[in-house]
Amino acid sequence: MRVFRPIGIVLLGSALIACASHKPRPTSSSQPPASTPRGASLPLDTARPQSERYRQNDDNGPAAPPIDVSKIPEPVPKSEPRSRYGNKETYSVLGQTYKLLPDASGYVERGIASWYGNKFHGYMTSSFEPYDMYAFSAAHKTLPLPSYARVTNLDNGKSVIVRVNDRGPFHENRIIDLSYAAAVKIGVWPKGTGVVEVRAIDPAHPQADTPPSRSAAVAPVPAKPASEASRVASLSTPPSRAPSAPADVPRIYLQLGAYGERANAERAVANATRAGIDRVAIQSVLVDGHTVHRVRVGPLADVDAADAMTRRIEQLGLGAPRVAIER
Repeated sequence: MRVFRPIGIVLLGSALIACASHKPRPTSSSQPPASTPRGASLPLDTARPQSERYRQNDDNGPAAPPIDVSKIPEPVPKSEPRSRYGNKETYSVLGQTYKLLPDASGYVERGIASWYGNKFHGYMTSSFEPYDMYAFSAAHKTLPLPSYARVTNLDNGKSVIVRVNDRGPFHENRIIDLSYAAAVKIGVWPKGTGVVEVRAIDPAHPQADTPPSRSAAVAPVPAKPASEASRVASLSTPPSRAPSAPADVPRIYLQLGAYGERANAERAVANATRAGIDRVAIQSVLVDGHTVHRVRVGPLADVDAADAMTRRIEQLGLGAPRVAIER
């Protein structure tokens, strides 16, 4: 879920506050329905406290019955000039600095998706376009604005093409924030989160847009652009202590670090084990001809378990882990 919509990139550092995944909350009678016409926008007073900038405090879906997303056309990828807003080369939010990708070509990433809806409907996105929760759109931290991507729910194989026109989600362990409609289409709503693959679409070569097969056996893919991931060859299987899972079920790991020297990885494992972290092991992979030793915890049962483990790891002073999805 998202907690704000900035007025252009100039306000990005001060206006962007943590985007968080959530479990949908019932719409109370005190919360007005989303009635802002498409194309219209609502003012965002960034001088006011974050809690007072929007017409309602909590985010949710529309007050009306669920929409029929099958009647909503998916965006057709096309070449567009970069937005004047939201494309600063680097920017910082909540102490974290993000660097914009030079282009979307070859980008593939697996991780956890969240969604945002009624609270932000009609307010400006980072690209200075009004957010429409009934359109297939999304927010991403580093893809150029606008760009197009196919988002696939790895749990059920459902996918949707989205137009990325916003920044976020600024919540640990989230890679994309889907519009309400997009979340409904692939089954992320009403659950709140989903394990997904995000694959950028090149408008000049849309035929390269192929959703992943649920049953296909694939090598572990880190939460990195495909330009690196496509060169990764697995040298070891997931930790033998981890419970087995069907090949088509996505498995969630938390990566504590990646090391060129195995001795350093072994020290990281020892530190985590002494701190009481279970199921932590080394996975060695070949990246660009060099062996990299990844220290990972898992697999974890679900997104909630991953979030809880992330908080625990950070509280123990072991750093901020990142999500890695394997199938």
